[in-house]
Amino acid sequence: MIPSGTVSPEQTPSSDRAETRGDAFRKQGRIEEAIHAYLEALTFPLPPALCLKLARCYDQLNHHTEVCRWALAIVDAGDDFTTWLAGCALFQRHAEEGTWPRLRSAKIALVSSFTTTQFCPLLRLAAARLGIQIDLYESHYGQYQQDIIDPGSRLYAFGPDIVILAVHEGDLRLPDHSATPETDVRNEVDRWTALWKMVAERSRARVLQFNFALPCEVPAGHLASRLPGSRYMMTQAVNLRLGEAAGHAVSLVDCERLSALVGKRQWCDPRYWNLSKQAVALDALPLLARHTASVIAADLGLSRKCLVLDLDNTLWGGVIAEEGLAGIKLGQGPEGEAFAAFQDYLLKLKRKGVILAVCSKNNYADAIQPFEQHPEMRLKLQDIALFVANWESKPDNIRKIADTLQIGLDSLVFVDDNPVERDIVKKFLPEVDVLPLPEDPAYYTRALSQYLGLETASFTAEDSERADQYRARAQIKELEAAAGSLEDFYRSLHMQAIVTPFDDAQLPRIAQLIGKTNQFNLTTRRHGMPQLTAFIKSPDYVHLALRLRDRYADHGLVSVMIARCEGDVLDIDTWLMSCRVIGRTVEATMLEHLCRQAAQAGCTILQGTYIPTQKNAMAADAYAKYGFEPADHADGHQVWRYDLRARGPITNTFVRNVDSWETLDGPP
Repeated sequence: MIPSGTVSPEQTPSSDRAETRGDAFRKQGRIEEAIHAYLEALTFPLPPALCLKLARCYDQLNHHTEVCRWALAIVDAGDDFTTWLAGCALFQRHAEEGTWPRLRSAKIALVSSFTTTQFCPLLRLAAARLGIQIDLYESHYGQYQQDIIDPGSRLYAFGPDIVILAVHEGDLRLPDHSATPETDVRNEVDRWTALWKMVAERSRARVLQFNFALPCEVPAGHLASRLPGSRYMMTQAVNLRLGEAAGHAVSLVDCERLSALVGKRQWCDPRYWNLSKQAVALDALPLLARHTASVIAADLGLSRKCLVLDLDNTLWGGVIAEEGLAGIKLGQGPEGEAFAAFQDYLLKLKRKGVILAVCSKNNYADAIQPFEQHPEMRLKLQDIALFVANWESKPDNIRKIADTLQIGLDSLVFVDDNPVERDIVKKFLPEVDVLPLPEDPAYYTRALSQYLGLETASFTAEDSERADQYRARAQIKELEAAAGSLEDFYRSLHMQAIVTPFDDAQLPRIAQLIGKTNQFNLTTRRHGMPQLTAFIKSPDYVHLALRLRDRYADHGLVSVMIARCEGDVLDIDTWLMSCRVIGRTVEATMLEHLCRQAAQAGCTILQGTYIPTQKNAMAADAYAKYGFEPADHADGHQVWRYDLRARGPITNTFVRNVDSWETLDGPP
């Protein structure tokens, strides 16, 4: 992504001459003029060397924010190791004073079986590009087992949020050939999963493990792929079994896929291994850092969730209003096949939970025609959560899309073939990520597949139904506008809720909600799977999960509450709700059930804390709205209390509580 406020890189044909002028100005100490020339020289894709030159110029001016901006731009500009390393140094020097999007902070422990000294600064830079400020602990080379096994190790004293297990194929305890491959594979998988379990038992950290990149050197040659007992085949089996064992509890970085992407010979250079036990070649480290940071971002709930799609020359070739249904390129011929393949890929993303929206400058009747009538159209109208086609500006329409779907602009990715439209969105909506499509549509799918902002930490049943749920949200928005009163609107929805304690089957979805919910989230405490499992086992905790459906859709699990019994006080540790159902009185239903749990536990006081963040201002009055009274205020944290004896239990007349959907006589 090109930093906002720059000249359009795709409209600067004399870039080489401009860069040469910039170099000359810089040598003369004319830094301001050098910056102007370098900005004029920008091209697409961003040249990493030019990003570094701009960062160095701003470094000379001691302009902290601009140094950070251009150092972080290096992450998107390519994989040149030396440029990344220089950018890391500049960023670290200015990060404390500079302004850059700090969305999360995390304590990351890196334990490894190979040297990671060169990798650590690159990971910091890649994480910062995604808005993550990391406090990093690096274990000594080869000490990963000792650190994990020893409960008194520095690893656990550090108190990590995430433990990265950076290991390589040479550390697998597999023979070159085995007469009992199933046993050897099982033992090796058991060894790694035992380490995962120790981390979970001794800390609150989530494990992120590198899987094993197969080496170039295979003594058995092609025969190895036919021998189940070969190390080559057993390594693949270990990768497969670790993926199965990881489930929702452990994240994996697929180093085997990354090594194939860059080429096995480029992934591991024997010289670096012999010199410094560097299992990943220096030139491959930026790629590994970027992918590792994207998995961390997904674990921290920072994935983008919605693709906003242009139509003409993006989903099909040509302009539908000018060329008509028969004239657009879709499905037939090389170009038409490329657009069809791109739509197929979009459908696969939709099935994993990515929301699809349309934002097109078009006549609405023309825009929907291919969706309804073209035989080669893969995407249908029911795949689109919100369809906007008019002649208003794209930034205005994108704001409307975010508002209607009730998601933040920082959840959106804009996809448009037109560089002018992309530049307008970059300038006026800097929170929106803009995907720069290549000129040839044959490479659209690859460009989107290499965009890492859509990484997800897990896959749940709710994810596969997300498009339907968000389309229902748009319909509800229309109903709300037409309703005579708010009470009439609530009743017209025919809402029904199932509220239950947590169970193991729900935990992946609960962890997902806790990780990514920001707007209605009273404390923004990010509990992972180990903590959630501990809450279930503890008699001191009350935990509630709410599923909601209405006349339009089953919205799935949308609200979570965790509270701790402390004498006669039931203290709310975590209370959050999906933005899908904000403003639907769901919060009253959660409090109603919490009152029941308090009575069963012998508690007479409900207590809750509001901790303000940049995004949860809308939840500031959640407690006051339901009769809680302010009890304490310190360090920006507001504590609220509700006396059950004096005020009685909270109830919600707009949502019907049910035991299960199956007990009903049909849909609401």
